[in-house]
Amino acid sequence: MVDQNKGQKRQEVKMLNRKLLEITGVLNVESFDSEEFLLETDLGFLTIKGQNLHIKHLSLEQGFVAIEGLVHSLAYLDGNAPSKSKSLFGKLFK
Repeated sequence: MVDQNKGQKRQEVKMLNRKLLEITGVLNVESFDSEEFLLETDLGFLTIKGQNLHIKHLSLEQGFVAIEGLVHSLAYLDGNAPSKSKSLFGKLFK
């Protein structure tokens, strides 16, 4: 969805009991298996990691995906994130 006033994109991520994940703003499902999904979204690439993951519902026309399984983590892959996370981890493990 595009906010008419600011031109910013909107994305919703809804998770129920770590077993059902619903995401809007999805442009494409780049890859997936039972342990990891890689989604291209309006706000960047998103990885979902877990166990027994599978697609419950997918509509790229509506930009919606629902994933079932046990969710362990969600992470956006940004060009700036690795350098920031390395410096953060570097500080933590000195």
